[in-house]
Amino acid sequence: MTADFDLFVIGGGSGGVRAARIAAGYGARVGLAEEYRMGGTCVIRGCVPKKLLVYASHYSDVLEDAAGYGWTVPPARFDWATLIANKDREIARLSGLYAATLSRAGVRQFLARAELADAHTVRLSSGETFTADKILITTGGAPYVPTFQGCELAITSNEAFHLPELPRRVVIVGGGYIAVEFACIFHGLGAEAHLIHRSAEILRNFDADVRAGLMAALSAKGLKLHMNEQIEALERSGDGLVARLMGGASLPVDAAMFATGRRPATAGMGLQEAGVQLGLMDEIIVDEWSRTTVENIYAVGDVTNRVNLTPVAIREGHAFADTVFGGEPTRVDHHLIPTAVFSQPEIGTVGLTEAEARGRGLAVDIYKTSFRPMKYVLPGREERMLMKLVVDAETDKVLGCHILGPDAAEIAQMAAIALKMNATKADFDNTVALHPSAAEELVTLRQKSA
Repeated sequence: MTADFDLFVIGGGSGGVRAARIAAGYGARVGLAEEYRMGGTCVIRGCVPKKLLVYASHYSDVLEDAAGYGWTVPPARFDWATLIANKDREIARLSGLYAATLSRAGVRQFLARAELADAHTVRLSSGETFTADKILITTGGAPYVPTFQGCELAITSNEAFHLPELPRRVVIVGGGYIAVEFACIFHGLGAEAHLIHRSAEILRNFDADVRAGLMAALSAKGLKLHMNEQIEALERSGDGLVARLMGGASLPVDAAMFATGRRPATAGMGLQEAGVQLGLMDEIIVDEWSRTTVENIYAVGDVTNRVNLTPVAIREGHAFADTVFGGEPTRVDHHLIPTAVFSQPEIGTVGLTEAEARGRGLAVDIYKTSFRPMKYVLPGREERMLMKLVVDAETDKVLGCHILGPDAAEIAQMAAIALKMNATKADFDNTVALHPSAAEELVTLRQKSA
């Protein structure tokens, strides 16, 4: 008997939408179910709305610096409700574009939760049941909050995007992308922000020089860092909360946000019953083709816990469709993926850190520079920019590029192309500098660091 669909995608995020659209373009009959809103975490309550809030938080520094350039700016007032309303309008527009793109491709959409009845049958919360030759799981991940006294009073990034008002005092727990970015957002918008992390330094997998530089910059801005610390309990106090720390201190706050990791969203989907193997973090185990332990079931994106970045999910979804429906077997290369932290100052990075390179037994040359960006000279802002290259001493190949400062992400994206093409330090040196720019420092570095 012919199945209802050639492909059924569970999850309407970036990876699932890309896979569905490309597969439909190859002539496949495709269905897609999304239980919340089309666009997934990135578009609805992740990197897109977060970047909009990041932009908003930059204006406090911009307004402060304007006087150095001759501008007289009257006292400014920030309105959280206006920002959130404008953000919501843009997110609704983008979600609609995702749905329209699927419709134009001929993908049948279902706004419902889906689970597996068996390896070829999908059951929807609407009561409908469909069969499919191939099934793709793209349900992403969800924020994780540890269990402790008062944990039910905590919020996550999901709720932070919909707070009715800007908290005057906020504590953010965590040391990764999301924690650091939201600490900077709240601080930039005028809140008293406390960042609490259980280790001595934030951003564990980033280069040590970049991490140290960012922590120094955040402290100089007045963002309060509490390292080697954890929240023992959250308690209500009047209209707010009290965060009691393991070290004995108590912080009166209006909100406590936990950004302590995300877990793959695989619960209650019937995956294991259908024979799909899960890992220790409940992630879906897949091979290099994104195939699970069940021959006709695949998974891409954060639900596989490989490289949890939106562009990676998109690339994996496209590769799946090319492989399974396009007759073009395609593996995704998970090496040399550029990434950014939209902190203030910003981080952009690609390739190996100095510690990773040395840990592999490589002899490396380090080139780095620290300087005050030109845009900060007239305002008198002392914040510094850092650029660092990690170079293989034997082959001269550039192994890593790490940047802290304005437009770091934009620069790192271009540097990623060079590293992907196996550029050497000599290639960087032979490139004429674009002056005056911050990025020119990457091609003018000549002195090795001690």
